[in-house]
Amino acid sequence: MPAAKKARKVKDKWREKRWVVVKAPPSFGSTPIAYVPITDPQKAVGRVVETTLYDLVKQDPQQYSIKLFFQLVKVEDERGTAVFKGHEYAREYLRSLVRRGSSMIVAIDDYTTKDGVEVRAQTVLFAQGRINSARKHALREIAHRVMTQKAAALTYDQFAQEAVLGKIASDVYNEAKRIIQLRHVGVRKTKLLSRPERALSSEPAPIVEEAVAAPPAG
Repeated sequence: MPAAKKARKVKDKWREKRWVVVKAPPSFGSTPIAYVPITDPQKAVGRVVETTLYDLVKQDPQQYSIKLFFQLVKVEDERGTAVFKGHEYAREYLRSLVRRGSSMIVAIDDYTTKDGVEVRAQTVLFAQGRINSARKHALREIAHRVMTQKAAALTYDQFAQEAVLGKIASDVYNEAKRIIQLRHVGVRKTKLLSRPERALSSEPAPIVEEAVAAPPAG
């Protein structure tokens, strides 16, 4: 009669994990944004955590429509250091801005900030009524010029803050409204492309007290 096999001891992988508090960078208030389980700190580096603008600043319920992404770059003890990876409008929010009889102008380009960080940004402008190609081109040029000037003058953390909170969109709107009446202007999406190591240790600006909103949907 064959000998009975010994039962294998099953490892409880959850017991091996430890929980780490991930905080937003100072430019977004150093607010705790997630509580994540990790096994190996080195393997945890690079993980992306999602939250909303409202969860950070808690000013306007509409800020639930702006999703923010932060990437873990370092884990020490029970704390995780994260950098801003990018943001985007929620699909439902973007869909609510699209109206029949209006025009949507999209400007997408890559920019380099003052501290050498490369970021891709998408600006959207919603105009009242239909507009011709020449005006669309002029609006894209304005958006690109403002974004380029802002990127050159601001560090990545400052640029990200102004893009998310609406300050850059407000500057675009103030120039673009001379061409045509606009219903909404916003930086719909940003994405971090590359970031020099020296930029990780730069001292970012503190988060502003109030968000500067672009013109709301009418």
